[in-house]
Amino acid sequence: MTKYLISFPSEAMVITADEFPIVSAEAHAVIEEAKAAGVYVFGGGIDEEVDPVLVSADGSVSPEIYPESELKGGFTVLELPTRQDAVEWARKIAVACRCSQELREFMYDPES
Repeated sequence: MTKYLISFPSEAMVITADEFPIVSAEAHAVIEEAKAAGVYVFGGGIDEEVDPVLVSADGSVSPEIYPESELKGGFTVLELPTRQDAVEWARKIAVACRCSQELREFMYDPES
């Protein structure tokens, strides 16, 4: 089976404070559904209050990251038999989160 990344940048989710508990509950319900279906691998949100660092090939650490490299928001990794299944799960997450989701496919690596 193939692993898929379903994600959205944090600025895509535009909801009110009153909507937040509802959206959170619905998003968690979709994740529980994915877990029950046995397709959930990992998910979460990037903590945007913690600055990223770049760890170089020589082991040095720098506060600079790759130019134009910005990762923020929420993501879910699912393992699914078809891309159409991935589209369907992305749709469920989009509905729950009230924002469009990006869908990417991981390349197959027999060692991972």
